[in-house]
Amino acid sequence: MNKYPSRIDLHMHSTVSDGTDTPEILFDNVRKEGIELFSVTDHDAVKAYGIIKELSGDGEPLCIPGVEFSCRDEYGKFHILGYGMNTESEPVRELVETGHIYRINKLRRRLEYLKNEFGIEFPAEDIQKLSDIENPGKPHIGNLMVKYGYAPTKEKAISDYIDKCIIKRDYLHPHNAIEGIIAGGGIPVLAHPVFGSGDEFISGSDMDKRLKYLIGAGLKGVEAFYSGFSKELIREMLGFAEKYSLYVTAGSDYHGINKSTVLGKNNLPSVPEYPDGLKRFLDDIMEK
Repeated sequence: MNKYPSRIDLHMHSTVSDGTDTPEILFDNVRKEGIELFSVTDHDAVKAYGIIKELSGDGEPLCIPGVEFSCRDEYGKFHILGYGMNTESEPVRELVETGHIYRINKLRRRLEYLKNEFGIEFPAEDIQKLSDIENPGKPHIGNLMVKYGYAPTKEKAISDYIDKCIIKRDYLHPHNAIEGIIAGGGIPVLAHPVFGSGDEFISGSDMDKRLKYLIGAGLKGVEAFYSGFSKELIREMLGFAEKYSLYVTAGSDYHGINKSTVLGKNNLPSVPEYPDGLKRFLDDIMEK
């Protein structure tokens, strides 16, 4: 019997942020896929973990606390994953609340842009429903545009209208996200490391500088196995993980029907081929 789970997915999203599966449906889909260890990493939100924890029983897939914080500073954009932290701790709650405020502010700016530039308006009750969502994003606005006939599809609504809105957005600082996760007893990990802002692609010496910078703030791991990574990118990230003694994680970045990504697909090899960084992560996280 293997010491480590053979099916792992540590990066997925529910309706608490920008996924289309409720936490309950997502948990059911995890069961159906035979995933043994998983984490729901909603953007700037931890609500799904509490819901799934209440649903879990003996012999069920193991869910560990997770979150994904959207961060930016003068060095660029970073998505910082947090695992195993106390979701009720003050440092984590402060990060979640701050991230939520920033997302609501962005929602308002986008709605103002659509009204001023294209004459697109929604009934007050729909705007209130958007504001009541834990973390409203582009897909939510896009779906509303389709509902009222402003666009034929959610994708066209985003590409032809919403993405044209260039707004100054507030972001968490990556150092604050990393420090808050650690203060809450968790492990901070850099999500899909080679993908920066927009179409930005980061590798080689640029990646090395990026990792040194974040390690200096307390970063502990990298998401080396990812649905959008080629074998070459995985090898490169594993090399960096070995060089800096970082944890390794694996995630699909599943969003339900909002993206084509398949739940559980993250290019993870069989258990005998697990790298040391992943084994160390699993040893530590499953003790929490």
